Amino acid sequence: MEVKIGVQYAPREIVLESGQSAEEVERAVADALSGKATLLSLEDEKGRRVLVPSDKIAYVELGETAVRRVGFGTL
Repeated sequence: MEVKIGVQYAPREIVLESGQSAEEVERAVADALSGKATLLSLEDEKGRRVLVPSDKIAYVELGETAVRRVGFGTL
């Protein structure tokens, strides 16, 4: 699933493809915003961890993974 995280005072958003389910990502974001966790910690498909301080999160956008099309077929 594609996750976009807006960070305060940063000109660009963080975009990652996560292997976690939407419910897991939503739970992690809710915990970070409610104060249960000081960091939002997500893992991308390659196993890398992305850590964002919870007090600097501006927004989080969850989307489905886009299917990559290969070839010259019609759309």
